[in-house]
Amino acid sequence: MPALPQDVLIVEDDPIIALDLEDTVLGLGVATVRTAGHVATALDMIAARAPDFALLDVGLVHENSFAIAERLTTLNIPFAFVTGYGSGKVPAVFADRPRLPKPFSTEALLVVLRRIGARDPKDSGGFGPLTNPPAF
Repeated sequence: MPALPQDVLIVEDDPIIALDLEDTVLGLGVATVRTAGHVATALDMIAARAPDFALLDVGLVHENSFAIAERLTTLNIPFAFVTGYGSGKVPAVFADRPRLPKPFSTEALLVVLRRIGARDPKDSGGFGPLTNPPAF
């Protein structure tokens, strides 16, 4: 069984959803989870200590998470979008990234975390050798 990422950044503007997601990720066995509710905060956290993986809510209050996605891509850090929107809200440049639709199951989250753990760290695609990222 692939290892899970050990440091996960969650970018979610709803504090209740962020806390619930943090508890879920920790409960799956991830050692460290950090949360940010805004793009600037997330970018500062990434600069201070890059995560192994990130979960990005697409639609934040008055902003979206695509600047974070760009930074993570530059750093070769895998991430998944967590969104209530369809795939049309995600720019084509990120079409290969996994998406977890809200609401999603713990099992779906675990699949994404395990696939991230199994990816080749030299792969800049962010989701290893998969050609079809899961969309649950």
